[in-house]
Amino acid sequence: MATARGRRAAWLALAAILALALGLRLWGIQQGLPYAYNSDEDAHFVPRAIGIFAAGWNPHYFANPPAFTYLLHILFAAWYGGGAAVSHTFATDPTAVLTLARVAAALLGTLAVWLLYLAGARLFDRGVALLAAALQAVAFLPVFYAHLALNDVPTLAPLTLSLLGTAGVLRSGRPRWYLLAGLGLGLGCATKYTAGIVLLPLLAAAAARYLDEPRRGARVLVGLALAGIAALAAFVVANPYAVLDLHNFEQGIAHQSAVSAEAEGKLGAPHESGIVYYLWSFTWGLGWVPALAALGGALTVWWRERRLGWVLVPAPLLYLAFMGAQGRYFGRWLLPIFPLVCLLAALFALQLAAAATRLAGSRRIASVAFPALAVLALCAQGVIYSVHSGLVLARADTRNLARAWMVAHIPAGTRIVVEPLVPDEWAQDVGHPTLSTADGDRWIKWKSLVSFIDGAGALRPADQHVVGIEDYERTLSPALIPYYEREGYCWIVSGYAESGRAFADPGEVPHAVAYYRALARQAEVVYRVSPYARGARPVAFNFDWTFDYYPLAYARPGPEMTVYRLRGGNCARGAGGVVTPRSPTRR
Repeated sequence: MATARGRRAAWLALAAILALALGLRLWGIQQGLPYAYNSDEDAHFVPRAIGIFAAGWNPHYFANPPAFTYLLHILFAAWYGGGAAVSHTFATDPTAVLTLARVAAALLGTLAVWLLYLAGARLFDRGVALLAAALQAVAFLPVFYAHLALNDVPTLAPLTLSLLGTAGVLRSGRPRWYLLAGLGLGLGCATKYTAGIVLLPLLAAAAARYLDEPRRGARVLVGLALAGIAALAAFVVANPYAVLDLHNFEQGIAHQSAVSAEAEGKLGAPHESGIVYYLWSFTWGLGWVPALAALGGALTVWWRERRLGWVLVPAPLLYLAFMGAQGRYFGRWLLPIFPLVCLLAALFALQLAAAATRLAGSRRIASVAFPALAVLALCAQGVIYSVHSGLVLARADTRNLARAWMVAHIPAGTRIVVEPLVPDEWAQDVGHPTLSTADGDRWIKWKSLVSFIDGAGALRPADQHVVGIEDYERTLSPALIPYYEREGYCWIVSGYAESGRAFADPGEVPHAVAYYRALARQAEVVYRVSPYARGARPVAFNFDWTFDYYPLAYARPGPEMTVYRLRGGNCARGAGGVVTPRSPTRR
């Protein structure tokens, strides 16, 4: 009877955790829409999923594997009934399509929490499983990135499915667990390549089975063969053109590897050790207490149950070493090892609670209070910052507010300069092309990724060439300002997501720094909107916090946005420029 009550209590607790996980992931799910301001979300999964209707299943792009793209394609086909309907909706109401894709990511993130509970219950007990699931349910990084149609959070579902299979391999060794571990491994790698880290726990579990039953070594080899076949089959089914278009697949992998290792390719990126950066990312992406508890859990499990230690501990350490050796690093790249780290943190927290209860004489109040304190200590930071994230994301994005001001004050057909911190569609009235411009955009937008600046910062219009978005700041120079005035581009829209990169690496782009300073001196600020709460200190540029709004200083999503009006040449008052009243700064 007690066991039945305990089981019911565990399932009720799990239901509450899953409801909380889903609620946090859906809160603010429409941030920024109808515009996808995350460049990866704007360029990759949703547009490519829609493109399959016309171009076929070959993605011709393998820097990101296509499993999540295929899933979205199938979802769009079922929801909208075909390519024509979803393409029309995406052109006229992208909010509906992007919201559907983001909800899919949020649901997969919630599914990963449930699978983590199942894996934890098989490896440890229901208490550790529930606390690990609760930690991943509220931790900032998996919550925030579940709001975007990216593959980072969806990868956690098959990855954790593989961990569940690995737990079964370690505890029972039956063939079905090998199959499950292989299936999750293959699907995970077809969603994001770094999910391959879960191969290490599987191999460790198989080795433990062999050491426990050396006479049944053939059974372990058969199990590993089953896992390998399942992994390969799942990967090929979810990424068939890795085989059918092998040459492009190899090129995509090589390109992704080269970009990740390119230390100087991302202006404004941190220059410290990648391992140090990732350890710092744990302190906010998971939390200070959980990060320290995970270290304690690693030491504890290694000391008390060495074979389980081999399953849980080496993979996160090797992952950190490998990813830390790359040239680029972002907090969300840690997500593939979050399930393992959450299990270790939960184990240590509950062991401390049990030790404290024993020291207190196993009193009834202590047996409740200390586990409750463990839950609070482990989850408090995640709850605070994930709730704050929901509040922030539910408010209007600064880029949307800046655009609304421009619609009200800058006539259609006006020439403007907009930095590439917004998608091309930002210049359009979605679903309602204007007759004021040749391409239907509301304003005539300067081609911000065309450069004709030489090494000395001088203009060379005859030497125009297109650059990638990473090199935008290298196209800037104070010499552009009189050129804009001469050509009638009187309005300049700038955001800290771009200017902050230049000021973070001033030695790399001195002409861009000089451009921003000249712009501040020579142009009139007609509108400015801040993402920060009133009186809060601005957040220094960072490729995580500038884009995920983690600090409590944020009150709304987006960078600080400034609309300038130039005053010389053809932009002078009375020289054909449009005169508008100056708007106060908005927070």
